[in-house]
Amino acid sequence: MKRRILIENIFLVICILKLFSDSGHDYLYPELYKRQRPTVQGEELHKFDGDGQSPKYHVVMGSLVEAQKRIKELEEKLAGLELRIPKKFPETRFLNYHFRKRILVTGGAGFVGSHLVDALMILGHEVIVVDNFFTGSKRNVEHWIGHRNFELIHHDIVNPLFIEVNEIYHLASPASPPHYMFNPVKTIKTNTVGTINMLGLAKRVGAKVLIASTSEVYGDPEVHPQSETYWGHVNPIGPRACYDEGKRVAETLSYAYAKQERVDVRVARIFNTYGPRMHMNDGRVVSNFILQALKNETITIYGSGKQTRSFQYVSDLVDGLIALMASNFTEPVNLGNPIERTIQDFAQIIKRLVGGNSKIEQSMAVEDDPQRRKPDITRARKFLNWEPKISLEDGLLKTIEYFSHELKRFKSGRETPYIIPILKLTKYRKPP
Repeated sequence: MKRRILIENIFLVICILKLFSDSGHDYLYPELYKRQRPTVQGEELHKFDGDGQSPKYHVVMGSLVEAQKRIKELEEKLAGLELRIPKKFPETRFLNYHFRKRILVTGGAGFVGSHLVDALMILGHEVIVVDNFFTGSKRNVEHWIGHRNFELIHHDIVNPLFIEVNEIYHLASPASPPHYMFNPVKTIKTNTVGTINMLGLAKRVGAKVLIASTSEVYGDPEVHPQSETYWGHVNPIGPRACYDEGKRVAETLSYAYAKQERVDVRVARIFNTYGPRMHMNDGRVVSNFILQALKNETITIYGSGKQTRSFQYVSDLVDGLIALMASNFTEPVNLGNPIERTIQDFAQIIKRLVGGNSKIEQSMAVEDDPQRRKPDITRARKFLNWEPKISLEDGLLKTIEYFSHELKRFKSGRETPYIIPILKLTKYRKPP
């Protein structure tokens, strides 16, 4: 989009210069203009300034200088954009128009969204990414810019969006505590007003919509492991409430639209996910521990370290999202890794994989931090034929490599591209 605007601006400037050159030779070649020429009776003689130049000449020459500066600026910007556009796109499947879908991914420039975009593009679909870039980054999807099946739109879904699509993956929302606590009102609006806008769009165009919910709807659970029938244990006024309650309302809205407006809805409750393209300042244990270990800093555990979490690699989650969208199952589905580990064990694993001399220390616990978190994925196994495939160690090694490169890039102060291998989709059977 920006490239097209730049080209249009350059074309406009060229047209202006051509206008000057076609009808203003006298002002571009003042030496010729100063020569005497015969005058016709009644013709006014041209007036000159003290330097022998026409006042109009100075105006035109000033405009010409400004135009030349503008052209140079536009050429530099265009050259910078062309450097970021890949000469060769990742290989994609070809689908004819009978099978090719037009898919909208909100939050598609974010961590999970960008990996989902990769998968959908490789499958041969047309993908439209909508992102306000609060936590998303153009770097995550720049390898698709210029592809005929890809479009990137800078837009905040709190405002209505008018577009024609077949499917909607609604992932837009800050997901890490530092990000959603930074602007809690905005977080709530994104998950309520933004969700209403996406459900309204789905109603208008007849699209299927998948709502990315979260394991946070279970709060600090009193039931373990957590199945989709558990209603949760959430503090509605705590520091995490803007995200937890926002997602709970998003689910309520989804099923209200499904019942009242016949919108075809899917809801995925996503558990802890990690992988390349995570934010360096994500604020969660994976990014915190890896960065601290790479810098040989103390690995800090908030609380006793006996809290448990289950971690899934991002490619497994993407497989699950696509399988859920393709299925006919309309109730909420947990997508997570059922292997549970304590935070203390997790810190030890990262320290071993990174190496170095980091110490592990404990600090004060965080308010409303869940003590146990483990998904029951019976529904996903039964109705989606899905379960995680990537081991924790394999996934962490890929994530550590990515974070290591990012640290080197920041240290050097240079833009050194890191080509993340496009994640291959796990082959799963078509859901029953």
